[in-house]
Amino acid sequence: MNYFETKGDRLFFDRVDLVELAKEYGTPLYVVSESVIKDRCAQIRSEFLNVYPGTQALYASKAFQTLDMCRLIQSEGLGLDVVSGGELFAALKAGFNPEAIVFHGNAKTVDEMDFAVRSGVGRIILDNLYDVEELEKLGGRYNKKIKVLYRITPGVDSHTHRFISTGSPDSKFGIPLEPSVYKGYIDAVLSAPHLEFRGFHFHVGSQLLDNFAHLAALKVVLGLVENFSMEYGANVQELNMGGGFGIEYVSGDKEPGLSCFLTPMMQLIRTELEGKGVPLPRVTIEPGRWIVGPAGVTLYTVGAVKEIPGVRTYVGVDGGMTDNIRPALYGARYRAVVAGRAAAVPDQLVTIAGKCCESGDILIKDIELPSPHPGDILAVFATGAYHHSMASNYNRNPRPAVVHVNQGSARLSVRRETYDDLIAREL
Repeated sequence: MNYFETKGDRLFFDRVDLVELAKEYGTPLYVVSESVIKDRCAQIRSEFLNVYPGTQALYASKAFQTLDMCRLIQSEGLGLDVVSGGELFAALKAGFNPEAIVFHGNAKTVDEMDFAVRSGVGRIILDNLYDVEELEKLGGRYNKKIKVLYRITPGVDSHTHRFISTGSPDSKFGIPLEPSVYKGYIDAVLSAPHLEFRGFHFHVGSQLLDNFAHLAALKVVLGLVENFSMEYGANVQELNMGGGFGIEYVSGDKEPGLSCFLTPMMQLIRTELEGKGVPLPRVTIEPGRWIVGPAGVTLYTVGAVKEIPGVRTYVGVDGGMTDNIRPALYGARYRAVVAGRAAAVPDQLVTIAGKCCESGDILIKDIELPSPHPGDILAVFATGAYHHSMASNYNRNPRPAVVHVNQGSARLSVRRETYDDLIAREL
């Protein structure tokens, strides 16, 4: 369903006028549609959870985590994936059921692991032997049996930017599958009396627009599942296939859809395991960007328009890399429109420049727009994931507010930071 519409000259998102929203709440402004999130969660239920009994879906909250988002995800029947003590703290403050939380991280601190164990999270994903050692100590201290999975690196090339590729052999995430190394990891967790080994987790990368890497990785992992069953005389109870399902950012992106990934993956699991008499594990997925990315729009106010004859026209806006680091970090691209002239025909090639004191603070290079003027509201699409969650205060810029929209209504979810907030921790 398309939640954008143009009425007269104005752009509406989830039936809310974006120009009026900018007037009321100021800019930069993150706008998040609850309708889009609910629609995405409904697709997960209809195309995965309801089709394959015993499966589970977790929202990868690092993409966008607020108290409201945690509550919304829980109301939609999904679990939660967290990767830090801070994300776990926020989830619990939002009232999220700890049993439905999975705790990740390649460099967990002892304090974070202690917090996770005391909170009673449902699963902890092991990334290294240090995790095994410290969690075993905590299990003894609290007299708990801790349910764990091992994250593995399947050794596949996901053909994405190297900063968001996570499944290759040279990765900071997960344990290698070299037999001489892998066996030591498995023996360590199986010999820990306070750890209950449940299975394996893998993730091949983010923003993938085809299923080749997922299927290649899954083939490797299923071989591991089979070998584990033969070597240790025990069955793998759970298999977490991660996320990484891509979305449309620019017109050249072809979002494949959820079933493009999950249908062949679930078929492969059945084909590989059922024929060999290996019981099927419980399968989990962890979409984050796929759920919330299309649900976000960021609004900016145009300031200076600077034409350099024969070179480029720079359009300055009141935000930048502090509210969207992705273009500077790995060359991410976006679509945008002038929200108050959404129906106008583009007539000028411009570059959207952020306000930070960095040459690399370019939000969109070479985009065709109707000639922007100071005071125009620029709407940038597909900014729900990894924007608010990666925002910073570089140059002492306050972070934007977050407004939720839902079928014509709008409400403030996260207030805009003030200058006082910027120095509140300083002595």
